[in-house]
Amino acid sequence: MDKEMVAMFLAFVAGMTGMGCLTGIIVTFIRRRTKQSLPPAEVTSRLDEIADRLARLENGVDATAVEVERISEAQRFTARVLAERSVAPSPLTDRPRGSTTPH
Repeated sequence: MDKEMVAMFLAFVAGMTGMGCLTGIIVTFIRRRTKQSLPPAEVTSRLDEIADRLARLENGVDATAVEVERISEAQRFTARVLAERSVAPSPLTDRPRGSTTPH
């Protein structure tokens, strides 16, 4: 190919890309300018709904935290009991071998 044809092709591609970008920018600008803002009463009601949802979410997280704490306490208790059990001598091993129980 000629250098002129390559230059013309690159100019065409650059021009089409620029037109596409410019079109996107113009469309976005027009949409933002024509968008109607919400009335203050509707904004307030939406904010109240969001606050209620956040309060319910906070309650759920708090309840989950309490349950996780209870589970961890149970695990610590179980680990402590098992550790004490392995250290303490068993009553079966304290007896001397060959002894009999009196009847």
